[in-house]
Amino acid sequence: MRFDLTDLRLFRHIAETGSITHGAERSHLALASASARIRGMEEMLDVPLLQRGRRGVRLTAAGRSLLDHARIVLQQVDAMRGDLSAYSRGLKGSVRVLANTAALSEHLPRLLADFLAASPTIDLDLEDRESPAIAAAVAAGDADIGIASQAALAAGLESHSFRPDRLVVIAPAGHRLARRRQVSFTELLELDFVGLPRGTALDGHLAMQAARLGRMLRLRVRVSSLDAVCAMVAAGVGAAIVPEATARRQRRGLPLALVRLAEPWANRELMLCVRDSKRLSRPAKRLFDALRS
Repeated sequence: MRFDLTDLRLFRHIAETGSITHGAERSHLALASASARIRGMEEMLDVPLLQRGRRGVRLTAAGRSLLDHARIVLQQVDAMRGDLSAYSRGLKGSVRVLANTAALSEHLPRLLADFLAASPTIDLDLEDRESPAIAAAVAAGDADIGIASQAALAAGLESHSFRPDRLVVIAPAGHRLARRRQVSFTELLELDFVGLPRGTALDGHLAMQAARLGRMLRLRVRVSSLDAVCAMVAAGVGAAIVPEATARRQRRGLPLALVRLAEPWANRELMLCVRDSKRLSRPAKRLFDALRS
């Protein structure tokens, strides 16, 4: 079928007025052109769409079905036109943001909720990535804004301090680690662990650190969120490494011990990064300014 939008609008106008003549007038078409279009539609479908009479036209069963579909298509086109018009005026936009697990779970929810409430015409595409992948994606222009560990940032990116992001060890309150102030990552590799799903930024980061020692984490269970990790640890399933902000928040309601991790890579600084803040789209610049403030 090769109906165009003019055909569908014409048919809708004819159905609404009960007249090919009046439908043609509404569609700003000559009567002969309108009649030819209707005949072409009927020939293409091989079924009559209108019953013609002295007092006008009536829709056949096929015509009523076509009218239903025409209305849906035309409504979608009108909605599309409205959305794109808003984009063209800079009033609406979508911003792609990449963040590591700590930023995504602890720092961004409240900030983004406030921003979205104040910016109803801006949508966000938010994804959890490891810090090196975030830096690479922002540098390549595949993301507007990134929030990543400072150590992973590539030269040439514009970056601004966002939040401290220390990683700590958590264990059940009665665990032998609870008496320690600090523990090395090598010691932890002898313990059972609770972790996040494969592919999350923190899971990848810890797996990489273990691989550098020629080891693997003994993961007994993977759960979907940092809060679930803390709940599993408090229940005695194993130990875990989580952002300090998560551990302190969860310790208020769960029997958790918090122990510092001795490795330098545990002391991180989260950075807000972009290619060039002056060249961001208007929606992306609004979000960038909100996150900086």
